[in-house]
Amino acid sequence: MKKTLLQLTLFVSLFVGSTALAQDPYSLNVFDQAVYYGMYEGTVDEPVPEGAIRNSNSSYGKMLTEEQLNSFGNTLTMTVTLNPLCDNYDRIGNVNLVLVPKGQTSYVYGEVGRLEIGRFITPFMDKNVTDPNAVPYVYELDHLTKLFHNEAITDDFDFWVELEVYGYQGGPGQGGAAVEIDGCEDRNDVYMGSLDFTSTFDDSVDNTDNYVISLSHKYELKNYTFDGTDVLGQTVKTFSFTLEQDVSNVKLYLITSNHGSNNGGEEYIRRNHFVYFDDAQVLTYKPGGVSCVPYRYYNTQPSCIYIDCGANPQVYRPDTDAAWAWNNWCPGDKIPNRVVELGDLSAGEHSFRIEVPDAQFADNQGYFPTSVYLQGEAPMLSTTDFDMASFSVSPNPVVDVVTINTTDNAMVKRVSVTNTLGQTVYTGTTNSADLSTLQSGVYIITAEFNNGITATRKIVKK
Repeated sequence: MKKTLLQLTLFVSLFVGSTALAQDPYSLNVFDQAVYYGMYEGTVDEPVPEGAIRNSNSSYGKMLTEEQLNSFGNTLTMTVTLNPLCDNYDRIGNVNLVLVPKGQTSYVYGEVGRLEIGRFITPFMDKNVTDPNAVPYVYELDHLTKLFHNEAITDDFDFWVELEVYGYQGGPGQGGAAVEIDGCEDRNDVYMGSLDFTSTFDDSVDNTDNYVISLSHKYELKNYTFDGTDVLGQTVKTFSFTLEQDVSNVKLYLITSNHGSNNGGEEYIRRNHFVYFDDAQVLTYKPGGVSCVPYRYYNTQPSCIYIDCGANPQVYRPDTDAAWAWNNWCPGDKIPNRVVELGDLSAGEHSFRIEVPDAQFADNQGYFPTSVYLQGEAPMLSTTDFDMASFSVSPNPVVDVVTINTTDNAMVKRVSVTNTLGQTVYTGTTNSADLSTLQSGVYIITAEFNNGITATRKIVKK
C-alpha cells in the first residue's frame, strides 16, 4: 500500500549479506549544471534536467534508481558545485533526501517526508569572472548509506534528492546582478547547480541496524509569530515525539543558520543557541566567529563582507578570528551539520527544544531555519507514517473557509497559510481558516498538531 510520509519515522536494518555493496569507488552525478531562476517570480516553464521535476524556480527533485541505490557502499561523500549566472549576492541553498511513495513519477512538495542533509551560503560572484567560476561544497554523509540498502524502506518508498538554490537577479532601484553585472539585464536565471555522490565500501564503518526520525525540516524559528515559536516574544521551539522501542547510540543532527535584514536583523548578530533534549541541555553554540578569508577566493564580486568598507583606504579583512567576530557564516562556505551524541534512549515520549533567548528580530524581520533529525540503532524492519488520510483540507479549491480534517485524535494547535512568495497571509489556532479576503491563487497551509507533528498541504483559492 502506498503511503505518504509527512512525519518521517523510519525503522531500518541493514544486512550487508543481503545487498551487494560497492567494493570500488562509485560516482553518481545527480544534477549537472541545472539552471535555477528568480525565487520571487512565477514558476518558469523552461526545460528541466533529464529525469528531474521542478518543485519551484529554486528546487529540483530527482529519483535515485534501484541500480544506483545498489551501487552505493557504506561511505558517502556529497559535492555540490555552483556556477554563477545572474545573482551576485549571498543566498541560502540546501540538499534534501526525500522519501516518496513507491512508483510515483512526481510528488507534491508539502506531502512527503524529507531530511535536510546539507546547507550552504552562495558567495558574491560575477558570472563574467572565469577564474574561479565555480564554488564547491563537500559533505561527508556516511551515516545515510544505511537507508539506501534496506528493503523495509525501498519496498514502500523511492529515494529522491532535492537540490535547492535560492537566488534573485534584482533590477532597477533594487541593485543586484541585473544592474551590477554586465549581460544580466532582463535575465532571471540566477545559478547553475551540480550535485555528485561518491561512495566506497569501508570495513571500518559501522553497519549496525539503524533508526531514523525527522523532527523538523527548515522550521522558521523566530519570536514574532506563533508560526515560529512556542511563546510569543521568545525564540523557543519544542518538538515532541514518541519512540515505540528502545534505541541505542542515538545521534542528533542539527542545521541552523541566521537570516534577516542588514539593518537591525539577526543576520549579522551572533547569539548563543541552547539545545535541550528531554529538558536536559545537550549543546550550546554561537554560529560563526571564525575567519572567512579561506572562502574569499570564490567571492569574485567585491562586497563589504570581505572588504572593510569602513576603513580608509578600504582593505580586505585579515585572516584572524578576531576580525570576524561579528559573522554567523561565510559566503561561499557550508553551514555546519552539528552532531550531538545522545546515547541510549528508551521507548516513550521525548522532546527536542532549541532556544535563542537574546534574539531580537528588529522590525519583525529574520528567522533561523532549523532542521533536526535523529539516528540510532534498532533492529525493527518496518515503516510508520503520519498517513495522508489523517490530515486533509476541504473544500479544495476553496472560496471562503477551508477546514482541516483529521481521522485520528490529533488536535490542531496552530495554522498558517503562505503564498508562493513565502509570505504568511493567515494565522490561526483552530481547524478552520477564513481565506475569503485572499486573492485567487495557490497557497500552502501548514498545520501544527498537539502531538508535535507539523504537516503541510497545497490549496487553491478561487
